[in-house]
Amino acid sequence: MKLLNRSAFAVVPKQPFVDWANALASDEEGLNETLTLAEHQREGTVYLIDEVQSEEDFEHAIAQFWPKMFENELAAWDEMGDAWPEPRTQAMFADWFELKPQVMAIDLLSEPLMTAALES
Repeated sequence: MKLLNRSAFAVVPKQPFVDWANALASDEEGLNETLTLAEHQREGTVYLIDEVQSEEDFEHAIAQFWPKMFENELAAWDEMGDAWPEPRTQAMFADWFELKPQVMAIDLLSEPLMTAALES
């Protein structure tokens, strides 16, 4: 078990995101199927950030990273961005997602972490 020098946000969808995702057309592979709020909330996304020391550090991280988190969540349902809402604002992000700040990140496994760069 290892303590990581990171804090995190768990990002959990709210109803406006679910409504948007459910309005997308399903494709031939069955992607973008209609899901309930509870089904969406079973799987959140964890975003690691620099280790924080205060609530202000979390606020700074939100201000810095909300666009990337928002776009990543939208891209999971509409990779090309054709149906992304415009304009996207920090207030809209707060309406669409619940952020759960996590002060500590602990790796329970002994294997080294694998990283893969994602397009930003």
